[in-house]
Amino acid sequence: MDDRNDLLPEIRDPCPVADPFPHRHVGERDVHAVAPVLGPFLDAMPAAFCLLDEDWRFRYLNEAAERLLQRSRAVLHATSMWDAFPGMRGGVFEASYRSAVASGEPVTFEAAHPGTGHGSFEVRAWPGPGGVAVYLLDVTDRRRAQDTARQVVERAALLAEVRAELAIAQDTESALARLARLVVPTLADGCIVTVVDREGRVHDIGSWHADPGRRPLMEQYAQVRLDTLPSASPVARALDAGTPVTESVAAVLDLMVPGPARDLLVRLGPSSATVLPLTADERTVGVLTLYQDAGRTVPAEDLATARQVASAAARAIARVHRQSQQALLAEALQRSLLTEPPDLGSTAVCARYVPAAEAAQVGGDWYDAFLQRGGDPVVVIGDVVGHDTEAAAAMGQLRGLLRGIAHYSGAGPAEVLRGLDEAIADMHTDTLATAAIARFERTGDGEPGWGRVRWANAGHPPPMLVAPDGAVQVLGGPDGDLLLGVDPGSIRAEPVVAVEPGSTLFLYTDGLIERRDRTIDDGMDRLAGLLRALAGGPLEEMCDAVLARMLPATPQDDVALVAVRLSAGPG
Repeated sequence: MDDRNDLLPEIRDPCPVADPFPHRHVGERDVHAVAPVLGPFLDAMPAAFCLLDEDWRFRYLNEAAERLLQRSRAVLHATSMWDAFPGMRGGVFEASYRSAVASGEPVTFEAAHPGTGHGSFEVRAWPGPGGVAVYLLDVTDRRRAQDTARQVVERAALLAEVRAELAIAQDTESALARLARLVVPTLADGCIVTVVDREGRVHDIGSWHADPGRRPLMEQYAQVRLDTLPSASPVARALDAGTPVTESVAAVLDLMVPGPARDLLVRLGPSSATVLPLTADERTVGVLTLYQDAGRTVPAEDLATARQVASAAARAIARVHRQSQQALLAEALQRSLLTEPPDLGSTAVCARYVPAAEAAQVGGDWYDAFLQRGGDPVVVIGDVVGHDTEAAAAMGQLRGLLRGIAHYSGAGPAEVLRGLDEAIADMHTDTLATAAIARFERTGDGEPGWGRVRWANAGHPPPMLVAPDGAVQVLGGPDGDLLLGVDPGSIRAEPVVAVEPGSTLFLYTDGLIERRDRTIDDGMDRLAGLLRALAGGPLEEMCDAVLARMLPATPQDDVALVAVRLSAGPG
């Protein structure tokens, strides 16, 4: 058996083993002639090669096969492959070999050879009349190179997706919450995203796990973990020091007190946790917690990618903080230009202003309510075209101009709008605005209350008059007359409508009724239905309910409204 050619007679034995190179015209003498050459040739092959007879016994192995199987051919000769390597039963090797013998067709597949300690192999099996010839080529390096290339592509795609998601998202906090889904499973088996708000409060805003069965556990854990994590935990240390922390989960469990958070972490079963701080503007604005199951390690390339993800997330959080601060300043500026409505005695006036959710969107929406020189109440709603500081500045000036013109002149709504239009043409030539103005009047001398309303509209959404019984009257068409800033000589209508005590006049800007997913007519119909249902209730509650039901959670436009409810007594 020590001679490498000792087993070659088995090759030319017509039964039970097939000739690996079958040529029916080759004679017995020719086979004897090639046998001394064939043995050294097969042993010189870089791939493992062996012959199995019809009972799956080894009949020949070359030297590469001996090295692969880590046993000599003397030991394996005439031994059943299934007995020598029981780990091959029931797997891809047995299924493929038996398929080749049953079909008579060669098979090719890639797999890790069980029990050899080697990597991946390309396996080819050729069936013959008396058994099967098997060829195994080590493709571990090729597979490793393919896996490396695939991981490089996955990491690059992940970074591109994260940056795009955080850059274009209108709701940045929601995008940050989805960040956990992006990094799993490329960088971790589980992930929790944590942010620190401007007041220093820490919140877990998103979680995900590669195992769908553990996602509910991860979500529950994210809801309770921050309440119980000790100061020595990796999350606390990363938040305090601003440096990455990697720790075994067993060590974290030793720090935690008994309770729901500890029980959930045990059930989740991760092996280790890596916490990366999200640092921007020299402060830690959050952390990214990556959980790894047992058997998974974090290579340096994955860790570098995770740090880049953390850096992108930190910039997004810092942007939210800056926008939040700018939004507060913008809202303060806007509100400083909107005075409280006057006291009209028993006639109730309610005004509301809601800024856009996205920060720094200083708008041109305004409202006003005042008494003219003759004592008649006037209410105004307006909107300067644009969403920037110029629009806000123009809004403040137009509001002051309109109030001054109306108070000094004592003119009706149409004449007041004409005077404002001329002022715009002379002093604010690049400004466009819409406005609706209404004046409450007595029906005759000595009348105790306001019995009619006179109004004019310059391109603004039409006011709505709500009767005490809930009937809603839309004052004018959906567009009104020409907006301000286009033609100061435009002739404006000035209708008059009778009102009964207890009626409510409701004026609003377009942000209340406009949505991307519906028409303005749909928005107006919905508003009219709400006013109809809310008629008769307190005016403040009516305005608050309209805003709550009409506006989305994150308004995309400023909204201003002013409502007046008439009483039976004098103003």
